[in-house]
Amino acid sequence: MERHLLDYLARYGTPVVFMAQMLGIFGLPIPDELLLTVAGALMRRGQLSPTATVVAAIAGCAAGITISYALGRTVGCAAVRRVTKGHEEHWERTQRLFRRFGGWLLAFGYFIPGVRHVTAIAAGTTPIDFPTFSAWAYPGAVLWSMTFVALGYYAGDRWREILRAARDWPMAIAVAAALVVAAVVLAKRRAVA
Repeated sequence: MERHLLDYLARYGTPVVFMAQMLGIFGLPIPDELLLTVAGALMRRGQLSPTATVVAAIAGCAAGITISYALGRTVGCAAVRRVTKGHEEHWERTQRLFRRFGGWLLAFGYFIPGVRHVTAIAAGTTPIDFPTFSAWAYPGAVLWSMTFVALGYYAGDRWREILRAARDWPMAIAVAAALVVAAVVLAKRRAVA
């Protein structure tokens, strides 16, 4: 499947990035990190437009996470209540934990395979409203998409080697990305003050 996806990416470009991101985040077994890393490498070679690639990656990711949240809001709540019937205390505890740490899960859960597919659905089943969801999930989509596109861009032809290392250390990459974001935010605050 990976080979076919990469062939489509090379042939059709950024629409493939958008669709694969949307469907991958939504839960289909698409190698998201691989696709974004290769897209970054193709940008470096001049085979993909940087602006269109970045927009497609972020927009696809945001669309997929929004669909997942909507699914959690509509179908997910009823399904979870049926499954947890008789175990309401577990359901309440899960909701309390998600209310407490849900924002962080939404922002950085993208970096953990499997977690990124369920965080938005879980958020939709809790009382987290859409503006709160958006405030955490969309910056996370930007951070995650840009991390792997940049990884591919800077790795160039060595993208396979770099991606292998990234897959082995997803939490380290998430922490490093969070530190970079925090440093940028602090620098901007100091510049404004």
